[in-house]
Amino acid sequence: MKKLEFVFVPLPAIGHLVSTVEFARVLVGRDDRFSVTILIMKEPILHPAVTNYIHSVSVTNCSGSIRLVHLPPLAPPDSSNPNPSPSSPSVFLHDIMERQKLLVRDAIHHLRNRSGTGQLVGIVIDILCTSIMDVADELGVPSYVFFTSSAAALTLMFHLQTLHDHHGLDLTEFADSEATELVVPGFVNSVPARVLPALWVDKEGCGSVKFLHEARRVRQAKDILVNSFIELESHVINSFVDVTTPPPPSSVVFLCFCSVGAFNEDQVKDIASGLQNSGYRFLWSLRRPPTRGIIADSSDYTDFKQVVPQEFLDRTSKIEKIIGWVPQAATLAHPTIGGFVCEWNSTLENIWYGVSLATWPIFAEQQLNAFEIVKDLELGIEISLDYKKETNNGLISAQEIESKIRSLMDDSNGIRKKMTCMKEMCRKALIEGGSSNSSIQRLIGDMIINIS
Repeated sequence: MKKLEFVFVPLPAIGHLVSTVEFARVLVGRDDRFSVTILIMKEPILHPAVTNYIHSVSVTNCSGSIRLVHLPPLAPPDSSNPNPSPSSPSVFLHDIMERQKLLVRDAIHHLRNRSGTGQLVGIVIDILCTSIMDVADELGVPSYVFFTSSAAALTLMFHLQTLHDHHGLDLTEFADSEATELVVPGFVNSVPARVLPALWVDKEGCGSVKFLHEARRVRQAKDILVNSFIELESHVINSFVDVTTPPPPSSVVFLCFCSVGAFNEDQVKDIASGLQNSGYRFLWSLRRPPTRGIIADSSDYTDFKQVVPQEFLDRTSKIEKIIGWVPQAATLAHPTIGGFVCEWNSTLENIWYGVSLATWPIFAEQQLNAFEIVKDLELGIEISLDYKKETNNGLISAQEIESKIRSLMDDSNGIRKKMTCMKEMCRKALIEGGSSNSSIQRLIGDMIINIS
């Protein structure tokens, strides 16, 4: 039987790549007619964590239904370009993806000419790689956008685009707005303008212009695949019509932020003080921030004493463990973890294991996610809802961190009970008859229909 081939084009960042690979595994595991080729870009970022993960996927991919193909490096940019230095991360990423189109097209042509390759029936494209939709159009196959964030973020993206395109709203007016609140379809509460992702409302770097362009392109996809499940975001989706002696269960606070999640030294010291004074055991994935102005993932410290006082390490040696990169899902699965400080992809993993949640957004749409988790879903507490430290001009104090950690670990707040219920709904969503299971089956059926 000839295979039906899908090409996946993820952003080469760990938070996007892992979700993409896991979805590919689900797809080929559900229908043995399907095979997937994942194209791995070398730009804009190829962090060692990504390289290590790609290697692990290659080693463990025994079925052969998922194939990884590495694209060649991009040629240097045109020296005649009058503006070789992008003015914002959005512009930088858009320019990179425009240049990646030729490499993606050539790779797919080569794939189709190989013997044994199945019939190309669709291209699954990361939300930040929508320029690649042009390749799908050229080849005459459907394009599916894989939205790695929440359904709420997707809803807000489309709502803002509608306000701009049909009502003349200038999104950059929200950039410095503290009081403005938006009524957004699907959200239980009004959304404060201050939790909008900074790049969506960026004026000086043209980030807002690129955001609107991406929103329009996403609408042109055959389908949009959202990294969530109905029971968690029903209000939104319906609008679319180890220590030696193990600690006691649920007694350890786990702090782990996204692949770019890192804080400056002053904030690290306040986190350390707050953790120490809370009295709770903790596991802290502490990472070094990239050089200011450089677009890169955070990295591991060679010595934690570079940023954390020695006396803190001495005083907390029996109740703490500070590490660099950590296997997040495996850690959340451990029964001793009772509280988690994180962002969106981490939130889904957190719900799967039913761990109480505290939000601390750092960049992108994370502060919007924090607002949804704390205010709309009431599934967590806030350490922070706002990452715009430049505008707030301050840090979160050790006293506030201590207070929020105590609140997080307090069973009387009801969060753990709610999270346990959501954990059960999350797992039911994936079994036969569950919402996510049914959505995937409908997607497969739609993909088969699209072949003709």
